[in-house]
Amino acid sequence: MHRRFWLVAALGVILDGFDFFIIGVANPLIAKDLGGSTTDRGLLSAAAIVGAMFGAALLGPLGDRVGRSKIFRVDLWLFVIFSLACTFAWDLWSLIAFRFLLGIAVGLDYPIAASYLAEILPARQRGRWLVSAFSLQAAGIMIGAVVGVVILTAWPEIGSWRIMLGFGALLALVIIWLRRTMPESPRWLAQHGREEEATAIAEKMTGVACRVTDRDRAHPQAPREGWNALVQPQLFKRPLLRLTVFTSVPWFLMDIATYGVGIFTPTLLAGLALAGPNATFLADDISSTEGTAFLDVFLVVGFVLAIVLVDRVGRIRLQLVGFAVMTTALCLLAVADQLPGGGNTHLPLVFVGFALFNTFMNLGPNSTTFTLPAEVFPADVRAAGHGFAAGFGKLGAALGTFLFPILLDSAGASPLLYGAAVTSALAFLVTWTLRIETRGRSLDDLSGLEAAAVSPRITPP
Repeated sequence: MHRRFWLVAALGVILDGFDFFIIGVANPLIAKDLGGSTTDRGLLSAAAIVGAMFGAALLGPLGDRVGRSKIFRVDLWLFVIFSLACTFAWDLWSLIAFRFLLGIAVGLDYPIAASYLAEILPARQRGRWLVSAFSLQAAGIMIGAVVGVVILTAWPEIGSWRIMLGFGALLALVIIWLRRTMPESPRWLAQHGREEEATAIAEKMTGVACRVTDRDRAHPQAPREGWNALVQPQLFKRPLLRLTVFTSVPWFLMDIATYGVGIFTPTLLAGLALAGPNATFLADDISSTEGTAFLDVFLVVGFVLAIVLVDRVGRIRLQLVGFAVMTTALCLLAVADQLPGGGNTHLPLVFVGFALFNTFMNLGPNSTTFTLPAEVFPADVRAAGHGFAAGFGKLGAALGTFLFPILLDSAGASPLLYGAAVTSALAFLVTWTLRIETRGRSLDDLSGLEAAAVSPRITPP
């Protein structure tokens, strides 16, 4: 039952991975079809990410107020509606608007899925299962790679980008069907006074008799209204301020590099003329998409290593090693561009740089920044804390995707890649300074506060 609940909660991450990849494939086609300046293309690439920032940071707290399972039933319907709307966009600005609204749905799923999973998983294997959930992002990226190559090959037309963006609605409908019987988190139920439901679900999941203890019961709070209903001021006050900075700043710095480099990998590879000097525009797009799909195999390798190691060596070590190698890999790519003949004559070095970046990004911070906020925050602000961290991370992603094409055009690849390396180095320093290891520790112990839990009850013989 744990595995089934894990799967239905985690599947939403696939949509983030799919959308992350497919917009990179579609971007050159959209530029040819709808036009627009370099700045406009940056806005298009960043639109869904900005939406995800608002969805995670501002709407994530709704999961603490109305429940995890209710939000699960709403956010994916929003994804379906606006994914289909993208296929009917009549100009670039309508597409940007629809992509922003679609991003809200993607961002909202992040804190809810992470909070739900952290609250139902046993401490001994919690890291492995949380990383496994986030690793489905790689599955979404691979699906996006296959869909992109198939559509470009079957319909080699400029307008095929509409089919690519609309395909995500089919994935969302499948996940909606699988989530239809998903129960509420017993920890959330316990904190909101619904003790019978909490014990019933906990007993069904664990196979032992359970009860709600005094510390688990709801603590009455004055109702918040207006803006205060969506934000959690205590996240920015002691003792939670350190947790907020520790979980959000490295995620922000990582996503600047991750999304900036990741979304525009097809563009970078096309710039290396992988399809040859006499190739057509569509041949270039197909060739760069295939090259990106090959490099994305290393994303899967990184996630597999993270799943194996996260509960053995700890979250902090993986995050530190990941940021260190990401910094090195980005510098390697910058050096390849600076060598005589540029990256076009040093393709092995370029592929090694991308392979190292993709592998250690997922082995380290791309997995751990998703996992840590779900573990360190207390239950009553878990979705809000994770939502703020994810939203702040998406702000970094938005900056990366918006600025990347502009800086690539004005400054060139090498300065841009060195700048991305600096952000990874800064993230290493923040992680080292504020580090909190969560491996093998209970949620109550980590939060340092009384948090909801459902305890075993000894049944009389």
